Amino acid sequence: MSCIDIVRRTAVIAATLAVTIAGTVITAPAAYAAACSVHWGSSAKSTQSITDRQVVGVRAGRHKCYDRFVIDLNGRAAKKTGYHVWYDDQDLPSIRGGAVLEIDVQAPAHDGTYAHVTYDPPNHGEALDVSGYKTFRQVVYIGSDDALTGWAVGVRARLPMRVFRLDGPGNGQRIVIDVAHRW
Repeated sequence: MSCIDIVRRTAVIAATLAVTIAGTVITAPAAYAAACSVHWGSSAKSTQSITDRQVVGVRAGRHKCYDRFVIDLNGRAAKKTGYHVWYDDQDLPSIRGGAVLEIDVQAPAHDGTYAHVTYDPPNHGEALDVSGYKTFRQVVYIGSDDALTGWAVGVRARLPMRVFRLDGPGNGQRIVIDVAHRW
């Protein structure tokens, strides 16, 4: 095989790869849009039920189509924990993002006598590190009173969101809030 044949074959292989890569780049947004299609809406989500459960932690996660905020509750109650999640249309300039998602859970972050606090992040203004997230910009811990614990989550924009409860681990329960990366 001559040097010219090797150069030609290399050129053909390179051109084939370029077309394949270009095809992937061109079709990827369409595939992403189909896979990440959500129909959640941005209206308030609520359930009612005050329990003896207590908030014991929060965490966040990044997924392909949404960012997730999880509130962990201990397992001392048989009832489902209530929540109210909504976009706050009031001007809250101290929270980063184009919109603010308010989250109230009908469970305290302390025992009934306030003698034992079950959740209290070291920095209320940065309750979780969400740097690098596509949708979340800041998580602020509002506080807890007798039967209500709240957060304000700065998000990139007013985007679709969903809220649901999961049982476990053990007798515990979780309140899950997903906020889509886009409409």
